[in-house]
Amino acid sequence: MGVLLDIDGTVLAAGHPLPGAADAIARLRDAGVPLLFATNTSRKSREAVAGSLRDAGIPVEPGEVLSAGHAAAVLLRGEGVRRVHLLLTPDARRDWDGFDDDDASPEAVVVGDLGTHFDFDTLNRAFRHLAGGARLVATQKNRFWHAADGPTLDAGAFVAALEYAARTEALVVGKPAPDFFHLGAEILGRPVESLLIVGDDLESDVAGGRAAGLETCLVRTGKFDAERLAASATPPDHVIDSIADVPDLLLR
Repeated sequence: MGVLLDIDGTVLAAGHPLPGAADAIARLRDAGVPLLFATNTSRKSREAVAGSLRDAGIPVEPGEVLSAGHAAAVLLRGEGVRRVHLLLTPDARRDWDGFDDDDASPEAVVVGDLGTHFDFDTLNRAFRHLAGGARLVATQKNRFWHAADGPTLDAGAFVAALEYAARTEALVVGKPAPDFFHLGAEILGRPVESLLIVGDDLESDVAGGRAAGLETCLVRTGKFDAERLAASATPPDHVIDSIADVPDLLLR
């Protein structure tokens, strides 16, 4: 079985490795388990995400990272789209080689997490492109994430604002979109039914993974909420304390 590992709240917390994460990943590698770091992080390029993991003591190459931004670039490239208006950080734009960042007549407006750089002018410019016929593409639509200083708005709030203003619905590329998981399976060269998604988010990781045909595992770290789990209509196949328990789950 191959493994897709969520990062924030599963492998790392505020940039630091969760207890046992490095050892668990090393055990999976030693056992020959194919794995991919599958993240909705949209502020960073795949190279930067891999660098953050290496800084935390977890050796990772950029090719082992499937980010929502990279997935969006793969999808639009496959559809022949070339002119895009990118609401992405300078680092996240590194995954968009071969595209024209067009502020005149883009085919698509691509929204990632700009953090404090979201402002009226930025959103209004994107809205005008959408009103002119551009397609709205969201790298992800997460509501929030856990920063070092507490829960923090993610890109989803700003995607929702553009959807409302432009009377449109965004194409969401990151988790929980099935195509995100299918791309992970393609990268690993495995059928989706042979993959396990491990994450802390009932919506993005568990419901998304199940809809795409993966086995699902929820960790009691990060966004874990016992009340939401008890009320969930799509409970995970497995619930474990943390990523440290993943090797025992797979290799027992």
